[in-house]
Amino acid sequence: MFKKILIANRGEIALRVIRTCKEMGINTVAVYSEADKESLHVRFADEAVCIGPAQSAKSYLNIPSIIAAAEITNSDAIHPGYGFLAENSKFSAICDGHKIKFIGASPEMIDGMGDKAQAKATMAKAGVPTIPGSDGLLKDVKDAKKVAKKIGYPVMLKATAGGGGKGMRIVWEEDNMQKHWDSATQEAGASFGNDGMYLEKFLEDPRHIEIQIAGDSYGMVCHLSERDCSIQRRHQKLVEETPSPFMTEKLRIKMGKAAVKAGKAVSYEGVGTVEFLVDKNRDFYFMEMNTRIQVEHPVTEEVINYDLIKEQIKIAAGIPISGKDHFPTSCAVECRINAEDPLNDFRPSPGKITNLHIPGGHGVRVDSHIYAGYTIPPYYDSLVAKLITTAQTREEAMKTMERALSEFVIEGIKTTIPFHLQLLRNPEFRKGNYTTKFMESFTITEE
Repeated sequence: MFKKILIANRGEIALRVIRTCKEMGINTVAVYSEADKESLHVRFADEAVCIGPAQSAKSYLNIPSIIAAAEITNSDAIHPGYGFLAENSKFSAICDGHKIKFIGASPEMIDGMGDKAQAKATMAKAGVPTIPGSDGLLKDVKDAKKVAKKIGYPVMLKATAGGGGKGMRIVWEEDNMQKHWDSATQEAGASFGNDGMYLEKFLEDPRHIEIQIAGDSYGMVCHLSERDCSIQRRHQKLVEETPSPFMTEKLRIKMGKAAVKAGKAVSYEGVGTVEFLVDKNRDFYFMEMNTRIQVEHPVTEEVINYDLIKEQIKIAAGIPISGKDHFPTSCAVECRINAEDPLNDFRPSPGKITNLHIPGGHGVRVDSHIYAGYTIPPYYDSLVAKLITTAQTREEAMKTMERALSEFVIEGIKTTIPFHLQLLRNPEFRKGNYTTKFMESFTITEE
């Protein structure tokens, strides 16, 4: 087992990793930017190293500084969390070159799954259902029109190196293809340094359901059931729950087997997620594979009593997994609390937290790095807390969530708590009648 792990991240996920390491008897090293010197992950780690100024490019994305921090602290492993360098194949390779274990996927796996067109081809070859579309990358807009005509409009243009909704465009008819092609390739090139595009049939009103998997270095892969992530805004997840209210036992078994097949097809090692789109007929299609821990991993942990961070660390240390598939024994829902103003198009709202009250009680979990007097910096993701509630039924979990949200007080900044309260009181959401398009017709009102 590792003696010391450096966490190459910040905020709630860094604190989350530190907690598990402490329970495992592993020393921790926090890295931080100048803007994060007062963050809780810095306080609770055994050691802390400043790696640069506030800007991510000069700190949390600064590979030489992070490797130097690992070497001067004699860290034998690095946990990247999610975001930043978690799916950076270059960083994974550099860690390996410095004899530091990267607690995540190999460079080859990151590249293979990070390239969406290549990932889709790999899954199709393995027999995992994929959305009809182009075979690999498109040569040009003429090629895009040819494929779209064959499979039928509407279609979705997607950046092969994409993420977070960037480089994605829905094309409803051929006359609009050129315009969307130009804007998508330009955005993809600027965001990822790669303007490669592929095309898929656009599924109207699908569910976004993902399957958590774990795989070890001995070829064993298992699944840990599903999460429904369909409540999204601009392809950013807002609420996640498990089990999915749309799921049937037959579909759960079928999707679980497909996810395991996907993991075995790439000899997956670590904790990862296979993401699917599911249409109204409950036909599902591979969308992408994330080779890292997910923001929403706590809902899975709560319903199967399973520490996914601990499993990540054990797999990286060469310990085999049980290989047993897991299914939900209860219901859990997670609301992402962001420092954003939901009444002003979710505009970021950094600033000083003047007063804070964290909810508690049976079935309530809060993963957060904030405290009264803490200043939310404007340089990073706006996530400030994850509120997770668990109960024996979905309706009970929702009632607990509504109660917990009502006593969650964060003053000094705007947050998405009012949005979540209104969402929880929406009759259709409460019944589980929602798709990825739900937010397009959801109106937030001032209370």
